[in-house]
Amino acid sequence: MSGAPAQRKSVRYQPIAEHGVIGNLRTVALVGTDGTIDWYCCPSFDSPSVFAAILDADRGGAFELAATVPAGTKQFYFPDTNVLITRFFTEDGLGEIQDFMPVADSGASDRDRLIRRVVCVRGTIPFRARVAPRFGYGARSHTVRMLDRAALFASEELTLTLTATVPLEYDEKDVWAEFELSQGETTVFALEQVSSEAPPRRCPHAEAEAEREFTATVAFWRRWLNQSRYRGRWREMVHRSALTLKLLTYAPTGALVAAPTTSLPEQIGGGRNWDYRYVWVRDAAFAVYALLRLGFTEEAEAFMGFLTRHTDRRGHGPSGPLQVMYGIDGRTGLPERELSHLEGYRGSAPVRVGNGAATQLQLDIYGALLDSVYLYDKWCRPISSGHWRAVCALVDWVCEHWDQPDEGVWETRGGRKKFLYSHLMCWVAIDRAIRIAQHRSLPAELGRWGPVRDAIYWRIMDKGWSPARQAFVQHEDGDVLDAAVLMMPLTKFVSPSDPVWLSTLDTLGDELVSDSLVWRYDPKASPDGLEGEEGTFSICSFWYVEALTRAGRLNEARLAFEKMLTYANHLGLYAEEISHTGEQQGNFPQAFTHLALISAAFNLDRALG
Repeated sequence: MSGAPAQRKSVRYQPIAEHGVIGNLRTVALVGTDGTIDWYCCPSFDSPSVFAAILDADRGGAFELAATVPAGTKQFYFPDTNVLITRFFTEDGLGEIQDFMPVADSGASDRDRLIRRVVCVRGTIPFRARVAPRFGYGARSHTVRMLDRAALFASEELTLTLTATVPLEYDEKDVWAEFELSQGETTVFALEQVSSEAPPRRCPHAEAEAEREFTATVAFWRRWLNQSRYRGRWREMVHRSALTLKLLTYAPTGALVAAPTTSLPEQIGGGRNWDYRYVWVRDAAFAVYALLRLGFTEEAEAFMGFLTRHTDRRGHGPSGPLQVMYGIDGRTGLPERELSHLEGYRGSAPVRVGNGAATQLQLDIYGALLDSVYLYDKWCRPISSGHWRAVCALVDWVCEHWDQPDEGVWETRGGRKKFLYSHLMCWVAIDRAIRIAQHRSLPAELGRWGPVRDAIYWRIMDKGWSPARQAFVQHEDGDVLDAAVLMMPLTKFVSPSDPVWLSTLDTLGDELVSDSLVWRYDPKASPDGLEGEEGTFSICSFWYVEALTRAGRLNEARLAFEKMLTYANHLGLYAEEISHTGEQQGNFPQAFTHLALISAAFNLDRALG
């Protein structure tokens, strides 16, 4: 046993966009283009981190694996899968790392494993691996125990074993290896959760086992993607977005997280850093819509089951029958706290776990959910009597409570207002329930629901319109523009050719749009109670594309869409926001962005013919 070799990383923090993502429908790992895994929570999305160097390069922990000689790198996905390949180009050879997490045919592996297979394609390349876990967001101690070519990392809450086909060295915290591969040679590293009593073991057929699991994992993703009905112009980008949404699902419960990371900043050095590893009803419902559009029905059924199990029909919670977000296991308590021992990505503190917005009142979630239920009934299978009973309870609650101020879709912390978007989605909730009832001849209080829906319509037309701005605005008694109103024609609330809507679209284009990038709103004009600034919001940019499409402005829509595609990273992935310099900002990858891309591509394709 000797001292660990010094790190040779020239950059403490890779740009957010310089990452790919792998996963097993329980959790994910972020892999940088330098070969480093700098984010990994085990065994699930919202578990404490094992590797979190993306949030603190010194304390977070990482799994480094790279060539030890100067090398150019490129990253791509094995076609039609979530198996990630990172290639190293050197003077003397070409090597690659194949990163993947096995997924069983059922959609959930019975073993939580992360496999890194290193292959020398040609020539000879020296490599170095360094495995430095830091359990519990870097706050928990651990021990290292060795047996042959296996290491056991044991903390109080979690034990991991690392097996390798090359000799390992170690100290009290870390394990490392230096090795050289020639053309055709392979080395395998496998990190796996085990019980604390299990001794570290070496698999005598590790390379053969890795090959079998690689083949099975590739087959799983390709079988899943083959269900897609999309054959349009942007097939590669749409399918990458679909694969990303699937990666964000939690197979044991049917939940779908908003993003698999926490506290990646919306502005470098700013404080808008949030934990997105939970199930936002809104985001998940929109994702169900996007996947149904492409022909994926299993995810819709699983999510409907998740909501049925965790909806409080009595409506006793602060946000009614539904909570804004849930844990991936359905829990409602998500207390927010700051991890002061972590410096944050590029010094962007605080790092937060939990989310205080869970207890907010956000009325729009009812519309998002019931729109997805409507589409599930239309495209997947008829709604069951049990689900219909739950729908009726939700709509009855909306009819009673739609007119109260709330925190809104953007989860502002500057006080409740009567947001137009919240009213719009309450209208959607009631409208979709009425449509289902009429289509399926289901019992419903149509004599009550219909007048409330119509009252919301006239309230929006009268109170949401600003004569001064000649546009629909963010909230009543104000003139602030908000990109959320782009959903008005998308939800069929207003005709996309209605003069009042076209005037709104022009006003938004003049004031919130810059070269296809769209800001949510101007926080200076509408204080949101949060510090710092933010970038443009990518879901709004794709909403803008779809609004242009529905208005018949197809040349503008196509150009805006093509420009948005240039902001994706090298793998076709998006974070939540884009800075004025084109950098990805916020948690990564973001479900909201990818589902909006799918919808925009689908509708633009159909309009172009």
